[in-house]
Amino acid sequence: MASSDVDRAIAAILVTLADRSCALESRPRYLGLDVGSKRIGVAVSDELGLLAQPVLTLTRKRNPRDDLKALARLCSRFNCVGIVVGNPLHLSGESSEQGVRVQAFASALAEMTSLPLHLWDERLTSRAAHEMLYAAGKPRQEHKPLVDQVAAVLILQSFLDAVQ
Repeated sequence: MASSDVDRAIAAILVTLADRSCALESRPRYLGLDVGSKRIGVAVSDELGLLAQPVLTLTRKRNPRDDLKALARLCSRFNCVGIVVGNPLHLSGESSEQGVRVQAFASALAEMTSLPLHLWDERLTSRAAHEMLYAAGKPRQEHKPLVDQVAAVLILQSFLDAVQ
């Protein structure tokens, strides 16, 4: 193979890699939430749109508007294109009282941010989060500040896996 052929082959490979890199970099980011009455677990997808990562656990304020503003700032900070909120259903699949409250909160957040809202089945995510924390060697008293974040990661990761 001549030197110019090798150079052209290398250039073609570099162009292909650059195209793939641009495609990966342009994946949208989502904010994932596990909304509870006392705390909200927050996760965000990585820059490649492949993995959910924990961000923080937000302690609910007296005024829900304050929670909405804080979450809207996070959406802006991470340049999110959508919000994934865990939808608390009964094991039978029917909506729960908490589900009605979460849906109203999520709708208000979607309206405030003008971002699409994805309600995602969150059945048993808190239990799975506790099991993961136990497996990681965390004692029960250390679960409170982490379990909501882990549940948010599980919710968001489930969504990401489903849409890929």
